[in-house]
Amino acid sequence: QVQLVESGGGSVQTGGSLRLSCLASTSIARHHCLAWFRRTPGKERREGVAAIDSDGRTSYGETVEGRFTITRDNAKNTLYLEMESLKPEDSAMYYCAASSGYCSVTDSVSWLHTFAYWGQGTQVTISS
Repeated sequence: QVQLVESGGGSVQTGGSLRLSCLASTSIARHHCLAWFRRTPGKERREGVAAIDSDGRTSYGETVEGRFTITRDNAKNTLYLEMESLKPEDSAMYYCAASSGYCSVTDSVSWLHTFAYWGQGTQVTISS
């Protein structure tokens, strides 16, 4: 079983940047798909933000495409999310997750449920 710990959240102004990190307690190479999700207050479900598979192929949600970049460093057992041109609507609790399944961002509940391992989250707040 792997434990995931996110860090790097904080408060920045609109247009600013942040880099989130997700450190795994064991090798991340064994997990085909690593992803970032977020949940905003008032929304019941976590939204897929970005995903990266074991071959380095990436996928992004429509609202962050072109602004966010997901990378993984298997040697450091760490997943990253570089966030640029941040907007107030990007404010949320961000979670990293690991899965052995399908690795393309969708808004389906079934895709969400393929992720067996989750971190506790790191808060991102963007002020206008």
